[in-house]
Amino acid sequence: MNPNNRLASETSPYLLQHADNPVDWLPWGDEALALARAEDKPILLSIGYSACHWCHVMAHESFEDEAVAAVMNRLFINVKVDREERPDLDQIYQSAHQMLTGRPGGWPLTLFLTPEGTPFYGGTYFPKEARYGLPGFVELCERISEIWRTRRPDIEAQNRELRAAMNREVPPPAIELDARPIMRLRAILLGSFDREHGGFGGAPKFPHPTDLAFLLHRTNDPEAQEVALFTLRRMAMGGIHDQLGGGFFRYSVDARWEIPHFEKMLYDNAQLLGLYADAFTLSGDAFFRRVAEGIVGWLTREMTSPEGAFYSSLDADAEGEEGRFYVWDRAEFARLLTPQESALAIRHWGLDQRPNFENRSWHLKIAAPLTPGEKTLIESARAKLFAAREKRVRPGCDDKILTSWNALTIAALSRAARRLDRPDWLTAARRALDFLKTHHWRNGRLLATSRAGQAHLPAYLDDHAFLLAALLELDEADPRDEDLDFAQQLADALLARFEDRKNGGFFFTAHDHESLIQRPKPPHDNALPAGNGVAALALRRLGECRAEIRYLGAARRALQAFADPLARQPSGCATLVMALEAELAVNPPGCSDVVCSVPASN
Repeated sequence: MNPNNRLASETSPYLLQHADNPVDWLPWGDEALALARAEDKPILLSIGYSACHWCHVMAHESFEDEAVAAVMNRLFINVKVDREERPDLDQIYQSAHQMLTGRPGGWPLTLFLTPEGTPFYGGTYFPKEARYGLPGFVELCERISEIWRTRRPDIEAQNRELRAAMNREVPPPAIELDARPIMRLRAILLGSFDREHGGFGGAPKFPHPTDLAFLLHRTNDPEAQEVALFTLRRMAMGGIHDQLGGGFFRYSVDARWEIPHFEKMLYDNAQLLGLYADAFTLSGDAFFRRVAEGIVGWLTREMTSPEGAFYSSLDADAEGEEGRFYVWDRAEFARLLTPQESALAIRHWGLDQRPNFENRSWHLKIAAPLTPGEKTLIESARAKLFAAREKRVRPGCDDKILTSWNALTIAALSRAARRLDRPDWLTAARRALDFLKTHHWRNGRLLATSRAGQAHLPAYLDDHAFLLAALLELDEADPRDEDLDFAQQLADALLARFEDRKNGGFFFTAHDHESLIQRPKPPHDNALPAGNGVAALALRRLGECRAEIRYLGAARRALQAFADPLARQPSGCATLVMALEAELAVNPPGCSDVVCSVPASN
């Protein structure tokens, strides 16, 4: 045990995975920053999450190696961050990485910071030995340390420019809200639609749930809805969908949805659950209903805590190999199934084709349709294969409870319960909400995360906005005054502690959050919907429900704050565009409604 590694008392499973490293890790905080200043050393900041395959690779190669750790300990103050517990730090440093390198980031994110927290060099995964066109990690550390010692004026000049660029404040121009971003986003999505496989663009291919929601919910637009339905169908037929256990993996490494990156994230499955329930309602196709049922089956079987809240993720790896838990060979089918079941399962799930996983095994996809008479037989095969898979060494589970991801799940369960007439799903949503109210809501303040009964960290914009939206979905499925009362408390906290009172919209962190090198106000959807878009939608909905002009005004100010970027490039902003569509449905361009000029809240 390394006595200088300070991660053992943390709640994050990701940080605890590194608590036995020979690296002198510190969690992010005043102690680490003060130590860097006192020793005049750069900070080596490593951001990742517990289900991340390449985070594990870098850990095994470098952070568990005594020789590499000795170099890190000699040259740097080493700080580990769980990007799921600290999305504020992840947003800031991913943005800084892109500014420094001109490339999008990812995980693990590896940055070298001044003691004040400003990055001067960075990348993502670095191998222990030079390969993939990347320097070896020890060589990189020595080079960065030399630059720190010999080129301090250059670093300081670069840092001034970086911080100025990251904090440049541009007042929003007075642009009237209109429908042009809506139609432009529609055109962009239909233009990038993969008409053969579904989805948008090529490999790697992500589900893009907010884009699909935008298209699916466009009433009187059958072309847009068909793009969404086709994509949802092809995803569910592919290997990104767990054909035996239900639920979806994070993304596909190919354009065909065939081979996933095998981690399973709560936030992906929450958003997709709502979409598949809506797809069933729109199309009447029982296929979509079965997919939704499979997601909930996975949630309740593998991701639900004893108290009813939902865990964060399942690892990509098992026994040190990505995908090992999920892939098959034909001999296992022959051993586990009857000859008739095996023949059908091999044809249906594609084992009669070439191995599709590392040229030696098969990951299941729907390769051939079933006749009505074959469905009973394939369900028998599925049950036997699933039972056998359950005996394998399981991927690790990140069992922390995140407010924002649980809120997405509560919203999806409430919506799906209403769509598919499943009161048991509504019960599951209420249990999760009760957990959050009991453990994450303290004296009028929301907390972001908990594990093993220990809740901590001030909640962010997403926590407040997503939980507000979840309460409104729950109210629609099962109306209770107490839910709307709680929603109003959250909305008041959102306005009081996150709103940009000068320019509109919402900062990601509260006004009393710790001082960081940037205070983001993000408009874009990523794997999660944009908090500003969700806040605008939910505040409008609550304002209409409770006849509260304060909420309606804040929703409109948020849209006005992002009117210029939406007009210029709505791609990646589907949630804000849906909020704009809701706003224009009530207050069309040129409105004289008092909401258009309501003053900011105090």
